[in-house]
Amino acid sequence: MSEILEAIATAVIEGDLDAIADLTDDALDEDLSAQEILDNGLMVGMDHVGVEFKAGNMFVPEVLRSAKTMQESMIILKPLLVESGSEMVGKVLLGTVKGDLHDIGKNLVGMMCEGAGFEVRDIGKDIDPEGFIEAIKEFNPDIVGMSALLTTTMRAMENTIKALEEAGLRDKVKVMVGGAPVTQAFAEQIGADGYASNAASAADLAKQFVGAA
Repeated sequence: MSEILEAIATAVIEGDLDAIADLTDDALDEDLSAQEILDNGLMVGMDHVGVEFKAGNMFVPEVLRSAKTMQESMIILKPLLVESGSEMVGKVLLGTVKGDLHDIGKNLVGMMCEGAGFEVRDIGKDIDPEGFIEAIKEFNPDIVGMSALLTTTMRAMENTIKALEEAGLRDKVKVMVGGAPVTQAFAEQIGADGYASNAASAADLAKQFVGAA
């Protein structure tokens, strides 16, 4: 790996918000493509962050800072990626279900999925089944991620999956669920395609769903 890409990966791992824009510009000045910078710099850094987060060596504030660092670089790279017709690995739609106002976990999943090369649309919190359906029709995602942090709102996940079936959309998307009270057994019980216990696992699962793992 070139020195500049190593520096970009390190900046992401360390959450170096001050340096990332200049490093990204330097890499472009060295004639590296936006795709190379994303794949061999930013994503290398975020992969490392995901491994450390899973192992309990990094914590949510540090991961958020790393993800924010990556996003600063993506502000520069996104127009270039679009211009060159670069393909994202897939599209992920995220929302916290009806009645639940928690979103830190969901936001983290979004950042980790972006770090894994997905186009992510976050439709927010307290989203009813109709809100998910409208967003799916508009965004046409490969994967829908639902989050719940309260035992009282877990049932809203089941209601949303039923609503997707009734709307004829269930077979068009993979559904993954997560949140503190959610378990693998519950995910299977409500007919979700997968469950992730943390943001790094959610990004891994998303990659498996689109065959990019």
